[in-house]
Amino acid sequence: ADFDAKKKRKVAEIYQALNSDPIDVATLRRMAISEGGLLTDEIRCKVWPKLLSVNTDDLPPLPGKELREDNKDYQQVLLDVRRSLRRFPPGMPDDQREGLQEELIDIILHVLKRNPQLHYYQGYHDIVVTFLLVVGDRLATALVEKLSTHHLRDFMDPTMDNTKHILNYLMPIIDQVNPEVHDFMQSAEVGTIFALSWLITWFGHVLSDFRHVVRLYDFFLACHPLMPIYFAAVIVLHREQEVLDCECDMASVHHLLSQIPQDLPYESLISKAGDLFVQFPPSELAKEAAQAAQAERTAASTFKDFELASVQQRPDTVLRQRFRERLRGEERLRGEERTKSILTKPRTNRFVKLAVMGLTVALGAAALAVVKSALEWAPKFELQIFP
Repeated sequence: ADFDAKKKRKVAEIYQALNSDPIDVATLRRMAISEGGLLTDEIRCKVWPKLLSVNTDDLPPLPGKELREDNKDYQQVLLDVRRSLRRFPPGMPDDQREGLQEELIDIILHVLKRNPQLHYYQGYHDIVVTFLLVVGDRLATALVEKLSTHHLRDFMDPTMDNTKHILNYLMPIIDQVNPEVHDFMQSAEVGTIFALSWLITWFGHVLSDFRHVVRLYDFFLACHPLMPIYFAAVIVLHREQEVLDCECDMASVHHLLSQIPQDLPYESLISKAGDLFVQFPPSELAKEAAQAAQAERTAASTFKDFELASVQQRPDTVLRQRFRERLRGEERLRGEERTKSILTKPRTNRFVKLAVMGLTVALGAAALAVVKSALEWAPKFELQIFP
């Protein structure tokens, strides 16, 4: 009964945000991130376009069959779509599934034809089919096109350089939270390729339950383009004991990590990924991930244009606000425990920020100015706070 009441309240809040003038996109982002996401496909049909700033009153016409003639990607797309049987609901009649597969091919070719700068990659169809199944072909075409020119832009370059660059964020995130797991993986020389299919399909290819896939899409659409790599990191961190119990060699660790568990605690991991994004934003990890010159060419930078174009509250702001709300809710915890849970790793280069955050929660807001000034005047002061 309590769950039903919470669900009803959430649905009411979503429709209130949709019906306000202008539409309250910040609230829609918060709803997509918070527990349960957007709840139903009917709601997703209304909210996903708002999160991507797509005008549903001006959708492109459905593509014609002439798209398939002389199209360099047609054969590869056809092969991938034919192999995508398991991405359709079990028990769906063959003729219905085959009809959807034809629509899937048309959507992909349509987006590629209208955007010649984009290059097809294997796994792209896993993302497109998710949109097709949730919102139908016409709206899916518009949403996928916007997504392909923004969030997925790096995966659609002629080379994999930017995709590799995004994968390079994975180890620094793990390192901040659990240096033991990081060092073990480095010793095993496992690299990050095990997470490639997670990243480029937004986990659509590796999760068997469609409900979990669309829940993650709610989250990713409401957030920064690099959020999938933070989610990949929390999956690895969640499996800490399995990793550390594994043989420390590349084959063993790669095999373990590439077999993604299907019973993950998704809501808890989504919450942790959001918190890690706030604690260790991409800008702070960029130096460790790669040189700044390369970072400038990634979707993380084009996302600024996307935010400006959509004239909406930034998803990062929504995440930070949500994180602050959680901190306030946890002020009743003993100061030492809370400080320990936030200060995941005593690293001098981000110590000041996290020490301040931990102490503010533990001691109250009045401590903030004191700690800030002390840290400014005595750089080694943090060693006295946390030996």
